[in-house]
Amino acid sequence: MLHTPAGFTPLIDPAPHGGAPLTFVFHKGKLLLRSVDGAAGVEALPTDLASLGIPVERLHPVGIWQGRYCQAAWTDSEELPDDAHGWHGLRTLFGVADHGFIGLAGRASQIADWARTHRYCGACATPMRRATGERAYKCEACGHTAYPQICPAMMVLIRDGDRVLLAKHTRSPPGLFTALAGFVEAGESIEEAVHREVYEEVGLRVHKLRYFSSQSWPFPNSLMVAFTAEYLDGTIRVDPAEIEEARWFGPGDDWPDTPHSISIASALIEANRPGQG
Repeated sequence: MLHTPAGFTPLIDPAPHGGAPLTFVFHKGKLLLRSVDGAAGVEALPTDLASLGIPVERLHPVGIWQGRYCQAAWTDSEELPDDAHGWHGLRTLFGVADHGFIGLAGRASQIADWARTHRYCGACATPMRRATGERAYKCEACGHTAYPQICPAMMVLIRDGDRVLLAKHTRSPPGLFTALAGFVEAGESIEEAVHREVYEEVGLRVHKLRYFSSQSWPFPNSLMVAFTAEYLDGTIRVDPAEIEEARWFGPGDDWPDTPHSISIASALIEANRPGQG
């Protein structure tokens, strides 16, 4: 699963540091990396920030990892410093880079995106200033404070005896089946969102919800909260705007393609796969 690497210490304010920092530079959600013999990790992060012309106010502390200071930055320009660099979507690093590195890059991407989208006050349009001691921007004109936006989303794997329900979402790659998921609406609890999304997407009702785990999902700023639930009643009726196909899979069925192991969906499905354990 995607996770924060072991030994990482988060920082809110800049801290004194020796040596070259690890700088995660983003442009429209893509990470700047050097080509280092096909590697994608710490060694591929850019080292010559001067050539990128990034103002100091766009550098934001992320934390300390492996004794090195980590920071996030963003740039308006897609221009590359040289042919050895390229922009990489975080999803393209799945299966290529270490899960801990992607987790750290995901944290940095959310900080950079928050900084990029909160340069001006959303209430009065005054330029914002970074607060001290907390991850926030504050407007000196009207007092509005803006923290990084986190969008909670639920995920649920429905079980009915020795079978589970998997769905192919309309935006998923061909042949990929996964658990149901959806964003929490204003005023909802996570549990209420589970019941609503299940009924809206596949026309079923569930009960006996059980928490499984959670995972930051930086595309761009979600928090996935995963559950299992038991089938209660109803017949599958998909919402064609969201779901292309949904069906039950039991021990004797051919198992479909499922999400990459870096995702919480993979862990949720594998932990409840029929015939396992």
